[in-house]
Amino acid sequence: MLKLAIAGAAGRMGLTLLQAADTDPKFSVVSALLREGHTDLGDLVKVLTESVCYSSVIADDVQCLIDFTTPTYTLLLLENCVASRIPCVIGTTGFEAAQLKEVSKAASKIPVLLAPNTSLGVNLVLSLLSTAATAIGDVADIEIIEAHHRGKLDAPSGTALRMGEVIADAVGHSLSDVAIYGREGLSDSVRPKNQIGFSTIRAGNTIGDHSVLFALGDETIEISHRANSRELFARGALRAAEWLVIQPSGLYDMNDVLGLDRARSK
Repeated sequence: MLKLAIAGAAGRMGLTLLQAADTDPKFSVVSALLREGHTDLGDLVKVLTESVCYSSVIADDVQCLIDFTTPTYTLLLLENCVASRIPCVIGTTGFEAAQLKEVSKAASKIPVLLAPNTSLGVNLVLSLLSTAATAIGDVADIEIIEAHHRGKLDAPSGTALRMGEVIADAVGHSLSDVAIYGREGLSDSVRPKNQIGFSTIRAGNTIGDHSVLFALGDETIEISHRANSRELFARGALRAAEWLVIQPSGLYDMNDVLGLDRARSK
């Protein structure tokens, strides 16, 4: 049985992770982490079992941390993981470049899996996007549209940005050179070649919708993914944790867990 720490245990994903782990005999949550001063447990007490400890510190016997919180809090927890040699699955999004360097630094000492999306379906979509972009990315107009609940703070989503990175890489560009985030007003020129557009929606309780359009002269190809529950992210994170704890130090992603890179290379 793998002993887990769940960060942000009172949040949307934290609660979903607690429930998913509680119903899977392969896992035991021994540390449900709340930030200091967080006293509003909400529905947390409904899913915690007597064996779970909720606090602001990681329990001594934790074998893997799963974290879907905020970049600043993630980096704080990552310091503790390095000190205690605890592998870490990170589903947090919104990292800045300097923060990602800190994640990579930690991965030189412990196994770290960084995944903007732990869904099996989304990671299969990323593989499809690479194939499509390799075939037609240099001649298509490409737009990425994503929608999430009104409480999501970062935009575009980490998943949308990862989609953009995969597409840009397939056509030999850096995303920072070809991305445009929203449009308004009157442009002084037509759409540039190789541009990747992003559109963001924040509304209601939308869990996560992503669509990528490859628009050609006479046809449009759309590759989409819709999350119908947060459980799919929790199941993916648990699968990632189970895989990560037997890996050496290094920085991994869901392709490594699912073997998608190996499948493409055959």
